[in-house]
Amino acid sequence: MSEHLYTYIDPPNSRHLDQIVQLLRKNGVIAIPTGTSWAFCVDPASKKARTRMVRLKPGHGSDTRFSMICRDISMATTITIIDGQAFRMLNRLWPGPYTILLPSQHALHRQLRTKRAVVGVRIPVAPLAMAILDAFGGPLLVSSVPKDEDGALPTMGYEVHERFGRDIDMVVDLGDQLPGDPTTVIDCTMGEPEIIRLGAGDVSRL
Repeated sequence: MSEHLYTYIDPPNSRHLDQIVQLLRKNGVIAIPTGTSWAFCVDPASKKARTRMVRLKPGHGSDTRFSMICRDISMATTITIIDGQAFRMLNRLWPGPYTILLPSQHALHRQLRTKRAVVGVRIPVAPLAMAILDAFGGPLLVSSVPKDEDGALPTMGYEVHERFGRDIDMVVDLGDQLPGDPTTVIDCTMGEPEIIRLGAGDVSRL
């Protein structure tokens, strides 16, 4: 059974952050709160961890539907191509519950060993996720924890632990209840932004 780690964020527990980063560096799979919902999280450079995350969501079949979370726009530019129009829009939306589809950089292709031209990127409003990104020092690959048999997303850490505790290494929990809403997905690969999925967040800010 995985560890259910209760931590705190004000200030962050440095010992816990070190433990989390070490686990990620050793092909670990963790679950973290990302503001609106829970997500599985791995080191994108770890093929073993990516494979394990695929098995948690067998409907995916590959990593093509996974997204990246970043600390800020500067970090996002290391894996994506952001033009002036997209940059202005992202400044309005991020941090927030928006997954933005952007052209991927060759550096990401080499890291993931994939030729996918588009990657979803998010900067969440989630202090714990931000602290983990700071400690890790780079983007992380994420995939939302799937809905249960009743079609609901988990809102509490113990729900994630009960369902996936045998298949992941750690649930990192602040003890807070999340809304259980998916992000809004916006495609910015063709110039004008296009809403692909309407979820959390105010789209009037587009």
